[in-house]
Amino acid sequence: MRFGVNYTPTRGWFHHWLDFDLDDIRADLDSLAALGLDHIRVFPVWPIFQPNRTLIRPLAVDQLVRLADAAAERGLDVAVDGLQGHLSSFDFIPSWTTTWHRRNIFTDPDVVDAQAAYLTTLAAALADRPAFLGMTVGNEINQFSGRPHPDPDPVSPAQAGRWLRRMLAACEAGAPGLPHVHASYDAAWYDGTHPFTPAHSARLGAMTTVHSWVFDGTAQRYGHEAPATGLHAAYLVELSKAWAEDPARPVWLQEVGAPAPHVPPSSAAAFAEATIEAVLDCPDVWGITWWCSHDVDRALADFPELEYGLGLLTNDRVVKPVGEVVGRYARERGRHPVAGVRRTALVLDAGEPEDAPGRGVCAPGGTFFEAWMRGAFGGGRPGVVLAERAGDAGYLAARGITEVVRP
Repeated sequence: MRFGVNYTPTRGWFHHWLDFDLDDIRADLDSLAALGLDHIRVFPVWPIFQPNRTLIRPLAVDQLVRLADAAAERGLDVAVDGLQGHLSSFDFIPSWTTTWHRRNIFTDPDVVDAQAAYLTTLAAALADRPAFLGMTVGNEINQFSGRPHPDPDPVSPAQAGRWLRRMLAACEAGAPGLPHVHASYDAAWYDGTHPFTPAHSARLGAMTTVHSWVFDGTAQRYGHEAPATGLHAAYLVELSKAWAEDPARPVWLQEVGAPAPHVPPSSAAAFAEATIEAVLDCPDVWGITWWCSHDVDRALADFPELEYGLGLLTNDRVVKPVGEVVGRYARERGRHPVAGVRRTALVLDAGEPEDAPGRGVCAPGGTFFEAWMRGAFGGGRPGVVLAERAGDAGYLAARGITEVVRP
C-alpha cells in the first residue's frame, strides 16, 4: 500500500512554476518525507509548459525533471499529471484553444495532436528517472466536457473513449511500460448523462483512479460524522471495481481530503482516520494520495496563497492532526486483513458497454448507494461485483464475499 500526497507548494501555489525555486521545493519535500510518505503527485500547469501549440518549453520540462530528482533524493516517488487543465476551481487552458482560437480540446485534430506531443515529451523527459511512477493524462479534465462547466467542450462517450486512448498511448510512447492512468471527477460515476463513463475509468489505463470528495452531497446529506461520509472513498473504490473487466484491477485513491466547511477543521483528523481505515479493507488498492487543498473554507477559494501549504493546509488546526494521521499510516504501511471479514456483494448488471452511461442510483442518496451502506453497517466492508460474476463461487470466495444483494 502506497501513501502520499498531492503536492501543493508552500510558496506560490501552482503558480510556483512561474518563479521556480528549487530550494523552496526541497524544503517542502523535506517536510513531506518527514511524515513517512513514499510518493507525491505533481501538477505542471499546461499553458505554462505549452504556451503555443508547437512550443513545449524546454526550461519548464527541465524544472519538472529537477523537481522529480529532488523528490527522489528524499525517497519520494513522483507521479505527474499532464493536462492542467483544472485545479481547485481554476481552469488553466492555453490561449490557442480559447476565444479567437476556440477549439474543442477533445475532438479538434490539431489540439489532440498537440496534447499528445506534450504528454509524450513530459513522459520521455522522466522515463529514465527511477522514481518516476508514470503519467496521469490530466486532473479531472472530464469537467470540461459538459455542464456544470460554463463553457464546455461537448463530446460523446465514444469520442471521449477515443481521446483517452490517444492520450494514454502518448504517455506510453514517452515512457514505455509504466503504469499510466487518467483521472475523472465523480460525475463519471454518478451522472448518467456524463460522456466520460464509469467503464472509461475502470477499463482504460493501467489502473483505476478514484477522486473522493464528500462535498458531492454525501456530507451535506448524512453529516460529517456519519458512517456514510467516512465510507464514501471505500464505496467509490468498490464501485469502480464493479465496472472493471479484471476483478483484480488495481485502484488508486488518487485524491481524497477533508473539505471544509463540510468537514470542520476539528473533525478533519477523525475523518482522515475513518476514510483510511475503510479503504485499507478494500482489496487491490494500490495506494492513497491525500490532498488537503480542499480542507479549507470555500471563502478562501480565490486566495490560494492562504489556502495551501506542503500539500497540506497552512492552518495548523488541520495540517498537524491530518498530517499525523496520514504520516502514521504511511510509516506503518499497514493493511487490514481482508480474509475472514464478512463481505457483502452488491450486483450491477453485467455486460455494460464501455460507453454506457453511469447510474444515478449509484450517487449519494441513490438506491445502490443506500444498499451498499446498509451492507457496510451490517458488519465488515461490502464489495461490489458484476452480475455475471455473482454466480462464480470461486470469485466470491476469493474476495471473501459471503452475501450477495441486488439493490
